[in-house]
Amino acid sequence: MIACETVPTRLRHDFRYCRAIALDREEELLPHSRFVSRRVRPCWDAIFAFMWTARDFTGLKDRDDDFKLQLVDDWARRLDQARSGHADHPIFRALAYVLEVTLLQERWLHELLIAMRMDITNRRHASLPDLLDYCRFAANPLGRMILHLGHEVSWAEGGPETDKERHSDALWSAMRLTCLWRDMGRHTRPDSPIYLPLEEMEIFGVTEEMVLARRYTPMLGSLLIHLVERTRVLFFEGEPLLAEVAWPLRLELAAAMERGLAILDRIEACGGNVLRNRPVLTQKERLTCLWRAFGRVSAG
Repeated sequence: MIACETVPTRLRHDFRYCRAIALDREEELLPHSRFVSRRVRPCWDAIFAFMWTARDFTGLKDRDDDFKLQLVDDWARRLDQARSGHADHPIFRALAYVLEVTLLQERWLHELLIAMRMDITNRRHASLPDLLDYCRFAANPLGRMILHLGHEVSWAEGGPETDKERHSDALWSAMRLTCLWRDMGRHTRPDSPIYLPLEEMEIFGVTEEMVLARRYTPMLGSLLIHLVERTRVLFFEGEPLLAEVAWPLRLELAAAMERGLAILDRIEACGGNVLRNRPVLTQKERLTCLWRAFGRVSAG
């Protein structure tokens, strides 16, 4: 496993480059690696730098879909080049080293790019199961990678799925869905994805026009409360993972779960009105989540 102090001198600038991106884009609902071994942090920084940069491509304004897809495809090509020893960018030089010394499966990184393509070409989701299929690419690979980096799972190609993997997928999908509900107000351009499942929108009488106009209605509030309840159930389906992984990863994931549940509580408390009021946790609330995480993992 990589250790900060053992990163080759020639790559230290590249890993610092990745670290700067990871810190700049720090997402309160995702594990921050603050409690993860120092051996894992450089890996996590490289993975997040890869993901955040690719995600930027999907949100470029005044660029057509073909241009965005070309950027994502080029990102995938450069990943393949890095794996074969021809990295041409700080992120890919760092990733090439991570892949080499950790035996991380490159396909997980490519799966993240599948989600980026979906954001460009598939801006509507017919049902909640369809949206969970999107999460299978947009979020679950991150959980698989952190389990691998923490030596929590022995991966065998074609082997049966383990309880750890199933619980990890539930937890990471819940975190991704929470981000989507919280950030609804940011997806109001005509060319932006609307992540509300179309089936549920029809049931609750919600139209795309309401979302794009950022017009809160009781119907939209009821839909969000319904989706919050479904997401909370998904968090608790993933909770057994906390007892299945070692310390301090256990605390890292528990803290992320508590932050996610706190955001869901905030959405519920405002009646699902997130189009103009994006729920954000205060520093005090984040510390409360950490305290609750200690209690959750200690009780387990």
